[in-house]
Amino acid sequence: MKSLYTLTFLLIAFISNAQQTISGTVVDEKNKPIVGANVFIDGTYDGASTDEKGNFNFKTTATGNQLLVISFLSFETIKVAIEVEKFQNQTVKLKESVNTLDAVVITAGTFSAGEKSRVSVLKPLDIVTTAGSAGNIIAALQTLPGTQNVGEDGRLFVRGGEADETQTFVDGIRVAQPYGATTNNLPTRGRFSPFLFSGISFSTGGYSAEYGEALSSVLLLNTLDEPDQNKTDISFMTVGLGFSNTQKWKKSSLSVNTAYIDLAPYQVAIPQDVDWNKPFQSLSGETVYRYNFANGIFKAYAAFDASRFDLNQEDINQPKKVRVNLRNNNFYLNSSYKGNFGGNWQVFIGLSYGYGQNKIGIDANDVNNAEHASHLKLKFTKKLSDRVKLNFGTDYFITKFDEDYNTTFKSGYDSNIAAVYTEADIFFSKKFAAKVGVRASTNDYIDENSISPRASLAYKISKNSQFAFAYGNFEQTPRQEYLKYSSDFKTEKAAHYILNYQYAKGNRTLRTEVYFKQYNDLVKYDTDNVQFDSQFSNDGEGYAKGLDVFWRDGNSIKYLEYWISYSYIDTKRDYKNYTAEVTPSFVSTHSLSLVTKYWISDWKSQVGFTQQFSSGRPYNNPNETAFMNGKTKSYSSLSFNWAYLLSQQKILYFSVSNILGTQNIFGYNYADTVNGSGIYDRKAVTPTADRFFFVGFFWTISDNKKDNQLKNL
Repeated sequence: MKSLYTLTFLLIAFISNAQQTISGTVVDEKNKPIVGANVFIDGTYDGASTDEKGNFNFKTTATGNQLLVISFLSFETIKVAIEVEKFQNQTVKLKESVNTLDAVVITAGTFSAGEKSRVSVLKPLDIVTTAGSAGNIIAALQTLPGTQNVGEDGRLFVRGGEADETQTFVDGIRVAQPYGATTNNLPTRGRFSPFLFSGISFSTGGYSAEYGEALSSVLLLNTLDEPDQNKTDISFMTVGLGFSNTQKWKKSSLSVNTAYIDLAPYQVAIPQDVDWNKPFQSLSGETVYRYNFANGIFKAYAAFDASRFDLNQEDINQPKKVRVNLRNNNFYLNSSYKGNFGGNWQVFIGLSYGYGQNKIGIDANDVNNAEHASHLKLKFTKKLSDRVKLNFGTDYFITKFDEDYNTTFKSGYDSNIAAVYTEADIFFSKKFAAKVGVRASTNDYIDENSISPRASLAYKISKNSQFAFAYGNFEQTPRQEYLKYSSDFKTEKAAHYILNYQYAKGNRTLRTEVYFKQYNDLVKYDTDNVQFDSQFSNDGEGYAKGLDVFWRDGNSIKYLEYWISYSYIDTKRDYKNYTAEVTPSFVSTHSLSLVTKYWISDWKSQVGFTQQFSSGRPYNNPNETAFMNGKTKSYSSLSFNWAYLLSQQKILYFSVSNILGTQNIFGYNYADTVNGSGIYDRKAVTPTADRFFFVGFFWTISDNKKDNQLKNL
């Protein structure tokens, strides 16, 4: 027995002598001690936690060269190569993690909405709960700073840019025809229902090198990755019917949304200032199919709409009204795969095809056109470290456009644009980040190559506020109405400079932004209207500078959420057939929006008001010598909506735009020749009605009996 005790004592003594002591201190980048950090030898159970002074001390049987792992919440985990016998009283410094929720975010020029956005100024449901938007994504975005409310057009005008200077993307793939068909002075709508989209990013400038062919703005719409349940939504409206259904399986899901719109009954009940022969009718639908693989997701999105109308429009230069009969068919399809592979690699592959056809009758004349547009996209993302992410990829755009006038005069073009880009996201610290990239493209139709650098910086000055700066060169091929007559063009160009401040805490957000845009190589022509014998050049230029302010508050008053947007812009252009550099007719110097949403529990209702104000817009009065010297009166519109829960899944909805009936004027059309008194007669361009009323009944059928369409109204 004595021999056994002796052997045990010797074994314990041997093990004790074989153990080595590891000690040191863990501090942050400011040399302040980190309390509670975990320190251990990789692959062993030997380790300890730091004390209140950041010190650690533990014994290990490991010897020689080892990896010491140090980790702590909100700091980057590091592995230090050490020699166990010599690692005593050493200091280890940890860097703050850049992946925390309070890390700096690049925000200059970008408004984001959605569950995946770390800094959201809008929620996805805001797109359809904004009074006056009538479920139109574009109308809701027009309550944000930097946009112009061009009521006779309906499209998105951003910071002095025309509507075609904004490109729309669905799941990262371009949509060539994002708006419905229309005619002069009748506003159009965006083609896409908000019901199938989970996130929106709206950039008013300075956007990523990943996106091209846009001088002013990009609108990114992201479809839902994974629906939460099977459900059906049914809509009965004063303007039509709607139906949507979602089916979810183990690895896949399918969502379908359809709508039929017919303004004929509404025209009978509430006559509009439109001389319809056949009021507007449309049949539209969208679908998203999703399949989840082990390391990625496949999506297929498809949308179609067929619309038509027939009306008589007054023309100040003709004694009789002009009959306009338009039929439009549109189809859009995209498919994409996004997945992970290898060591921190991600790949995105996408393809889209869009087809738009217009058959237009203008009195005895017929104009038929068709556009085929495709986009192929390949993108790779490599996470080099927690602080550096590299993106690079390629785009290929194919456009074929054909038009014939009375089957005798034909025009059109075939264009192919190839582009490559690379961009790096760099986090120098949790407070300082940069995005730097470059895009290069070549256009075979106009035979031009271009390079566009882009850069953004962001610096966090406190827990809840930061500054951001963005710069970039942006280029865009001239618009379709020019290209169909000539290929002798250069790309139009714009340089953006943006300085942004953002404060975000809880349900309060403040954004202020100043910007400057310089335009070059804008298209000019020498005729009253664009026509086949116009002489084109790229001698146009211009600028835009201004201030945008956005404030959102959901805390101050219980059940009330509101936002205020204000924009000031100073912009001038010499382009088209302008005779001088002036402010374009679609620009208001001052724009103000107030959007409110209030939940009334006792009434089981959500009510909302939207007040929009814009200062007068310029117009050219040929009775004056100065070009574009006229100014319309200010625009004002107060809209209201009310959603009432008949039951948890049944909603009665009512809205009215311009509830006060303000007599707004968008501009004036002038006669081509003077009257007997030597004066050019004019006619005001006004809305088709002082007010627009909407009533709808919305019914949701789902396993979750508390789910309803209130978020979609």
